[in-house]
Amino acid sequence: MAYPQVVRVYSTYQDPDYECPWQSLVPRGSTGSGVILGPREILTGAQVVANGTFVQVQKPSDPEKVVARVAAISHDSDLALLHVEDPQFARGIRAAKIGELPRLRDQVAVVGYPVGGDEVSITEGVVSRIEVQRYEHSQRHMLAVTVDAAINDGNSGGPVFADDKVVGIAFQSLPDAENIGEMVPAPILSRFLAGVRRGRSPEVPGLGISTQNLENPALRRFFGLRPADGGVLVTTVQYGTTAWGVLQRGDVLLSIGGMPVAANGTVRYRRRFRCQFDVVVGEHFVGDRLQAVVLRDGRRRRVSMTMRPMAWLVPRYEFERMPSWFVWGGLVFQRLTAEYLRVWGEHWWDKAPKEFLHLFHAGDRTEERQEVVVLTHVLANELNRGFDHLANEVVVEVMGKKPRDLRDLVGLVTAARGDVVIRLSSGTMVLLDAREVARKGSAILQQYRVPGDRSPDLGATTGPFAGA
Repeated sequence: MAYPQVVRVYSTYQDPDYECPWQSLVPRGSTGSGVILGPREILTGAQVVANGTFVQVQKPSDPEKVVARVAAISHDSDLALLHVEDPQFARGIRAAKIGELPRLRDQVAVVGYPVGGDEVSITEGVVSRIEVQRYEHSQRHMLAVTVDAAINDGNSGGPVFADDKVVGIAFQSLPDAENIGEMVPAPILSRFLAGVRRGRSPEVPGLGISTQNLENPALRRFFGLRPADGGVLVTTVQYGTTAWGVLQRGDVLLSIGGMPVAANGTVRYRRRFRCQFDVVVGEHFVGDRLQAVVLRDGRRRRVSMTMRPMAWLVPRYEFERMPSWFVWGGLVFQRLTAEYLRVWGEHWWDKAPKEFLHLFHAGDRTEERQEVVVLTHVLANELNRGFDHLANEVVVEVMGKKPRDLRDLVGLVTAARGDVVIRLSSGTMVLLDAREVARKGSAILQQYRVPGDRSPDLGATTGPFAGA
């Protein structure tokens, strides 16, 4: 049997309901692929088991499904390691080995269980591109390998073989191209697995900077760059990320991780591939040290950064957790996240409010503003009459103060006495009497069957069902 190490993964998952964030959507099922790496270990994609409540795996040689659990998961790199409950599951099967980063035009085989059939499928092709790409599952920009072999629904999480070794895990296809797919490459697989063995965080760190290319001769003269210099201009630094407190707006990043940065923002990765300098983060763990050289105020400086998880003003993903929410006087507040934007459907990047999309793409996370708080909708009641039409408005001020995050907003309104004024980005003003909210708020929660006034991560809840 060809590729007996390749298994089918069955996942039952339950996503949160971001329109009613105190509840979940109906459970659903999906399938993907995976590859046996050890007696009880299977490597697959994070998207295959995201928000999973029950996972099973099936060998091509056996119709029986076996229960598995997620032992480790990295949503950033779209990888997950499953642990099979049955110790005899892989008996008689030679575990697959992780190979090296392939070269351009290397022959590869994509193996898995795409939709449309029950048997294992093998599609062959060649490596056509190696560069930094956006991972759809996490919205991270990381190293990826493009192959001219079909990767369809159900293939996700399945191995890509070259010379009998796993050189990648299939994770997405290009929607506007035929028979073009992408895989998470071997270096990222090896980093993930090594991190699991060593107890390191599965999160991929992020630099947290935005940059501008410096190809324009006038700009290069302005910053005092020499003809042989490359470099890109640092335009923003996100609060709480790797570069925060080390790099500054206006720095010219000349090299990172020992690799010179070209004026178009690329580096020579492994002395073979011209990639965006983001490629450097994929081979590091949170807590690692990263060296860089910058030009600041006309002087070259060598700096060292401690790698931290990526942090955006608008989080790119939220899995294995319920949304954060707060209900006060029938006003429903949430954090703006990419998961909330998906309320607008498959093409949310065209349909969501333009203000939300601008904050998603260009919002800066600062010490004063670490989250975007949104009034998502209003549970209509006599108490909030006249405000019940409000929906999807960004909160600008509460009692004249700009909320740092959702937790800060909770503290501001619950500590208030008398009239509470909330200003929204549209210029609308909401005013409720805190004493009236204290008297009638519980009845509103009961009227709409809301279990409490806030999500558990925001502290002890109050309401008709609290402690039930």
